[in-house]
Amino acid sequence: MTQRFQVHPENPQPRLIRQAAEILRRGGVIAYPTDSAYALGCLVGDADALAVLRRLRGVDDKHHLTLVCADLGDLGRYARVDNSAFRILKRGVPGPYTFILEGTRELPKRILHPRRATVGLRVPDHPVVQALLRELAAPLLSATLIAPGETEAIHDPDEIAERFNRDLSLILDAGACPDDATTVVDLTGDTPEVIRTGKGSLAALGLA
Repeated sequence: MTQRFQVHPENPQPRLIRQAAEILRRGGVIAYPTDSAYALGCLVGDADALAVLRRLRGVDDKHHLTLVCADLGDLGRYARVDNSAFRILKRGVPGPYTFILEGTRELPKRILHPRRATVGLRVPDHPVVQALLRELAAPLLSATLIAPGETEAIHDPDEIAERFNRDLSLILDAGACPDDATTVVDLTGDTPEVIRTGKGSLAALGLA
């Protein structure tokens, strides 16, 4: 049975955030709120939890997973960022964007795209996930919570509980999230490439 913590969306209870972090450290896969939809998350170095996350999301190793970080400084640690990419990142961080970048040696190869050695990077603007990242002092490996075979992100914790009741270690329930996924931009080429248009405005990145 999946645990479910009711957390305040703006002032999450420290006790519950500490418990959520401990569940992750024990190998758990959780659902947590972001500034777009809910996401699945586990610790970066946990191979078993990664396998569960991929199964729940219905994707293989060619699907870009996302490293969810606390701030722009973390992005520079885990990804190769040139000056032009950095200017775009500054405009979109924190916010509902996922940026595809080349990973650094700080990351296990198993979480990188097998052919391109790339990974998604994201800094959400949501108090709950920010509190969790501070407690962990480490990023989360994540994927937007989209059920296998579907295209729409899940934003309602009641629906998550109904559909994933026996599969998740924890649902961090902060109420409904916006009904949209992130905007995804690939910054590995000479010019930015928009992979998915979601909640994040392209104009805010200077790409409209």
